[in-house]
Amino acid sequence: MRPGAAALLLLMLLADPAPVRAETPELDLVPISGGTFVMGDPAGPPDEAPRRVTVGDFRIMRNEVTNRQFAAFVAATGHRTDVEANGAAHLWTERWRRAQAADWRHPRGADSGLDGLDDHPVVQVSARDAAAFCEHYGLRLPREAEWEYAARGGDGRRYPWGNEPPRQGGVQRANYGSDICCAPDAADGYARTAPVGQYPAGASPFGLLDMAGNVWEWTADEFPGRPGMISIRGGGWGNNAFGLRATYRHWNPPDIGLDMVGFRCAGDAG
Repeated sequence: MRPGAAALLLLMLLADPAPVRAETPELDLVPISGGTFVMGDPAGPPDEAPRRVTVGDFRIMRNEVTNRQFAAFVAATGHRTDVEANGAAHLWTERWRRAQAADWRHPRGADSGLDGLDDHPVVQVSARDAAAFCEHYGLRLPREAEWEYAARGGDGRRYPWGNEPPRQGGVQRANYGSDICCAPDAADGYARTAPVGQYPAGASPFGLLDMAGNVWEWTADEFPGRPGMISIRGGGWGNNAFGLRATYRHWNPPDIGLDMVGFRCAGDAG
């Protein structure tokens, strides 16, 4: 190479640097061997009516998606959430209320932020945002039957860890609210979200964490009898123990964000 050509090549490299690749988060997918189980709870409300369901093999994240992981996704894609687009989100106090200037970076409003919350579950993301995150990494949201099977296995247990209450004998198994529904409670160490995986005593039969409490989780399915509404599972930091049951179900529109709802991704076996 002529000296002049080498200098020209160096100038070209300096003027047009290679694009910086955003960090790919470690999603820690756990393989689940499928099976047939009884989905639902005969002691629950009508939408928990028991039925036999068969799920195939699949994979699902051990933990809920964190703020750090969601930030990496946004850096890689430029994704703008539904909450950012419509300018408002929902906050839980003694009830749900609509709040301006809240989003995933400011989960409680303009005066809040993510300092110290990198490893807490991301909130204020819609079902559509959650699906976009999962799709970017070749994954998807879990189907509702997959979610329940991953949470409790096939033995009919009440909670992911068994039938004991979430707090008993000095053992804390989940981040949840007051025992009288429904309000934030710091007795478990966190008034609202906790770092993911903080309560190993609450692991599901497959070793998944925070399948009860911390934040509700979006699924891929519409809620039966609620056209357009998406099922959410798992209960959150403001629910009492009843709301943490592995069979408990609720719903929300797919385009809103809430400060007690996050997600984890799933994928087909492979």
